[in-house]
Amino acid sequence: MKKFEYKLMKTDAKGILGGKVNVEELEYELNQLGQQGWELMENIGMNQDYGSTRYLISVFKREI
Repeated sequence: MKKFEYKLMKTDAKGILGGKVNVEELEYELNQLGQQGWELMENIGMNQDYGSTRYLISVFKREI
């Protein structure tokens, strides 16, 4: 049976009301983790009041 480990990465959405993610920085981090064998499973936007995104939680897995 295959076994996996999981990793969470928090990415801040900057700005007074949030919603501004540094795409280049996020892409760099995703590529770094991909080279280490981590596969991105899902991005979850965490909202604050009024529905603006405050930060993203990225969920990764890799086989162990």
